[in-house]
Amino acid sequence: MKLVIVSGSQRQYSESAKVAAYIASAANQYKAVQHIELCKYQLPFWDGDDKSKSAPSCDWPLISEALVKADAFVLITPEWQGMATPILKNFLMMCAPDETAHKPALLVSVVGGVSGANPIAELRMNGCKNNKLVAIPDHLIIRNVGDVLNTVVDKTATNELDQGVYNRDKSIRDRIGYSLHTLHQYSQALGQVRQLQQRQPYSQQEQYSYGM
Repeated sequence: MKLVIVSGSQRQYSESAKVAAYIASAANQYKAVQHIELCKYQLPFWDGDDKSKSAPSCDWPLISEALVKADAFVLITPEWQGMATPILKNFLMMCAPDETAHKPALLVSVVGGVSGANPIAELRMNGCKNNKLVAIPDHLIIRNVGDVLNTVVDKTATNELDQGVYNRDKSIRDRIGYSLHTLHQYSQALGQVRQLQQRQPYSQQEQYSYGM
């Protein structure tokens, strides 16, 4: 599986990037893993005109090359005002079917507290309509993100509070492992779908490039 992890925080040194780095390390058994941190790229505010993707100052060609080669994606967003971030939604609007169609995506929400469900619901509702990404049924919500997936883990915690943090950290690490395993299986299955789409296209298939 060639995996592309997209972190959608608009801030440098974000918790979303931390989560992406952990997921990349947890996925190191797969063929190739690339982390795209959107805030480090120059992308236009999408206006529906493909010409903007090839503007001299636009980094989209670099991103597009990675998307085309990918078999699967992890899409990470912090929860901002109960929503996914503008930069991630802009990215999803820029994605074209020839880059992402019929490829599985694991959705990940990152939050400093105990919420985090709203961005997942938002992305499931409207994040995959025209780019034809396939959001797999499993998703991740990384709650209290400041306490988990850190580089140093205290395995000798003795008091009840520290032990609770350690248990939550271990639980989310195990859940990430399961989710990546499931994503890999979806990538194998949907690879066959993409091959069938090429070998046995529907008559006038190009007329149905947009979802309803």
